[in-house]
Amino acid sequence: MKPTILLILSAFTFSAFSQNAIPSIDLKKLDGSQFNSANISNDGKPIILNFWATWCKPCVNELTNISDSYAELQKETGVKLVAVSIDDARNAARVAPFVNGKGWSYDILLDQNGDLRRQLNVNNIPHTFLVDGKGKIVWQHNSYNEGDEDHLFELVRKLAKGEKVD
Repeated sequence: MKPTILLILSAFTFSAFSQNAIPSIDLKKLDGSQFNSANISNDGKPIILNFWATWCKPCVNELTNISDSYAELQKETGVKLVAVSIDDARNAARVAPFVNGKGWSYDILLDQNGDLRRQLNVNNIPHTFLVDGKGKIVWQHNSYNEGDEDHLFELVRKLAKGEKVD
């Protein structure tokens, strides 16, 4: 019986470990060109990976509130935010005008088939991941309450200084 339990625990550990990096999934940019999620990088600096949709009010509130301080945070920490829209193929054409209307300066990717979302086990949006400079996912959070971005910014600052986040 013990070997069976060890085998199950070992498989679970491997599964959890494989989620520590951004998987390789083909997505689209707003211009329609292909982009592989494994190429998300930021020269060794932190990355915020945010899953959202145009129809999700908490998502829009979160990205708008982050936008208010994003330029300053970028200057301070070098952080990069990549916003992954989960709007399906029917709504994908609305994403670019929506983003432009908001004035967001983030990199926007389209996960129209939900492949990246499924790989990262994103069930509810908004869902935010914090990725360290080595490409390892070190923190995640789903849902949004006013002020959550302040905690996220604290974590980004810690990562930028080389500190661990909890």
